[in-house]
Amino acid sequence: MTQTKNTLNELILSINKDNVFIQSPDEKEITYGELLNYIEDTYFKLCSLKIKKEDKIAIVLGNGSFMACTFIAIAANYTSCPLNPSYTKEEFKFYYDDLKVKAVIMEENKSVDAKEAANELGIKVINLKRENISNDIALDINNIKNKDKYLPLSTEDDIAMVLHTSGTTSRPKMVPLSQKNLLASARNISNTLNLTENDKCLNIMPMFHIHGLIAAILAPIYKSGSIITPPGFDALKFFRWLDEYTPTWYTAVPTMHQAILARAPRNKAIIKNNQLKFIRSSSASLPSIVMKNLENTFNTSVIESYGMTEATHQMTSNPLPPSKRKAGSVGLAAGPEVALLCDKEIMHNIKKNRNITGQIIIKGDNVTTGYINNPKANDESYIDGWFLTGDEGLFDEDGYLKITGRLKEIINRGGEKISPKEIDEILLEHKSIQQAVAFSVPHEKLGEDLYAAVIIKEKEDINENQIKEYCKQRLTQFKIPRKILIVDEIPKGATGKLQRIGLHEKLGIK
Repeated sequence: MTQTKNTLNELILSINKDNVFIQSPDEKEITYGELLNYIEDTYFKLCSLKIKKEDKIAIVLGNGSFMACTFIAIAANYTSCPLNPSYTKEEFKFYYDDLKVKAVIMEENKSVDAKEAANELGIKVINLKRENISNDIALDINNIKNKDKYLPLSTEDDIAMVLHTSGTTSRPKMVPLSQKNLLASARNISNTLNLTENDKCLNIMPMFHIHGLIAAILAPIYKSGSIITPPGFDALKFFRWLDEYTPTWYTAVPTMHQAILARAPRNKAIIKNNQLKFIRSSSASLPSIVMKNLENTFNTSVIESYGMTEATHQMTSNPLPPSKRKAGSVGLAAGPEVALLCDKEIMHNIKKNRNITGQIIIKGDNVTTGYINNPKANDESYIDGWFLTGDEGLFDEDGYLKITGRLKEIINRGGEKISPKEIDEILLEHKSIQQAVAFSVPHEKLGEDLYAAVIIKEKEDINENQIKEYCKQRLTQFKIPRKILIVDEIPKGATGKLQRIGLHEKLGIK
């Protein structure tokens, strides 16, 4: 029986050093042995700067081998704080100060705003040398002589990473994730997907996001597999990467899947010659029609899962074949315990309480123990050891979870409650609509009103009135959007997710 690993160092030290860790366009492939050398070198160099294991280190690097290796090296022995390289100087200053980071790692001559923000706050900037990645990848710190034997001191309770919640109108909360949290989630995901050392994941998710860090980096590592890390998501290049690197799977958010589907008809030969074992979707609800089109286009299974930062990503997942996948469902509990909170009562017995709607709650080794410096949020977010996700859902007769809405996103239109997710699904079933998002707009008398924004497929011609007529056939009157905006692009967050809250302001609706 394989011994459970609860720290990154235990995991990396257990892997065959000759296995390929990472491949990336225009960069040399890296083995696990080379990754371990980089971890050791980074450790000794940071020790020379008197940086301690509890210190927080911000990482400001774009997608690719540099970011993947540095994230692992820092998370293994310190507290890593991956940040979006596209932040403004003021945003960097906010996050540096909020996190109380000791140093910032970035590439020299890149991320000017990140560097200026660090300089203004008196935070040490550590440059990463831009060389061909190999044993020579290194932080730009003078070589340390007389290195001792690498004896990592990390324990499962040490904080390996801190991420901020996405935050809407309120201040984003800091989520500390321990070594144990990270390894538990990596184990859960790799077991759910039955990964092996022969699997290769194409990671098109941003590496400052929990989805890209845990599902697409740590889960493959947990089974000694390989990762392909392009510099970012590009629907035009996706099929080129598929053909060149022959991944066995990829993971993404629904908007990425939709962009890939739009390019698929021009790349049928590549799809046929590079059969994927499965496709994974997470971080936002996958419309049933998109799942169906993905499965038909790629002739493979689409595995939808449900995750959030506070759970170190995965909470539930649809299983692989031959088990049942259910469109519109986020599957079965896949790691933590999952239950419902209904009128302050915790409903554990899924079969007994099927089809009863309540708030989704979780607990397990992958769940954070609480936000940093935020007792109010902790009081509001935990009940009897369970974490309250803020999502509403129900279990069906087979124990599969269906999310009915985000509690903060449920639209109250004059007393009538509307789940915008339901409206999205209906709109996307129209043959002419490529993307759709329903959202709330303030209303003087109703409190809130329902609008929607849609992107029309290429070579399709349809107007707002025609879409409303279609909605009348599928929705009761109060669920029909007051206004349907036909747009060229729907504003998205940094991770590619559609964001309902505040969307009316981004679209200029008052």
